[in-house]
Amino acid sequence: MPGRSAHAGRLGAWGRRLARVAESLPALIGLSIILAWILAALLAPWIAPYPPNASDMAALANPTPSRAHWLGTDHLGRDILSRILWGARPVLGVAPVAVLGATALGSLLGLAAGYHRRWIDLVISRACDIVLTFPVIILYMIILAHFGSSAWNIIAVLTLTKAPIIARIVRGMTLELREREYVAAARMRGESALYVMLAEILPNARGPLIVDMCLRTGYNIVIIGVLGFLGIGLPPPDPDWGGMVKDTYSMMSVWPHMALFPCAAISSLVIGFNLLAIGLRELGLRD
Repeated sequence: MPGRSAHAGRLGAWGRRLARVAESLPALIGLSIILAWILAALLAPWIAPYPPNASDMAALANPTPSRAHWLGTDHLGRDILSRILWGARPVLGVAPVAVLGATALGSLLGLAAGYHRRWIDLVISRACDIVLTFPVIILYMIILAHFGSSAWNIIAVLTLTKAPIIARIVRGMTLELREREYVAAARMRGESALYVMLAEILPNARGPLIVDMCLRTGYNIVIIGVLGFLGIGLPPPDPDWGGMVKDTYSMMSVWPHMALFPCAAISSLVIGFNLLAIGLRELGLRD
């Protein structure tokens, strides 16, 4: 059956990719951390011991970790473990989507600049330089203060501010790859510039791009946390790891667990993406 054999072929390809990841210990550890957080986020409605915004008034007198609240409660009596589990959902939704958007936009700009060169390269490069001259955090604060701090606005801001960096990376690779023989052969066949860029150049640049996407996802998670700490992150009442730190950092001298556990959640997820990037880079260097 053609359909069944094609499906089996796709499963086999995914199996080979996973086997390749298992060849690198950093990649395997990083992927395990990421998958654990994805699983926790998906199962949060069932495994979180309490609703994320439910307050336990009895725990206000002693919010430290206990049998009832494994990671303790915050200053409003809300269970920290439940809020961390629920807080993983928006983080794992916003950060990767923003990276995909920035990579798509940046790749198109970089391909056009590196392939066509001349005035197209000049216009795109200068536009990217202008965006990159702005202080990033201040730019985030201005845009989000004006348009509001919704998840989609944060995705848009991260996409637009990270795309110029990716455009520079892709432009550099395109300038090198456009001189390869397979690109010259595609031109001789009469293929369009768009086909050459997307079918010949981009697939041969995907290795460094995938590594960059992993690193940039971790960076976006940090930025989302910083925005939450500044009060312009994901809107309440949904749990936000950065917002959890903002709400409780003034109590760190008395109840340090209130801020340390959300910080640990951010750090662990960032470490997971960084380890995956390191492992994928090692695998790429072996090829």
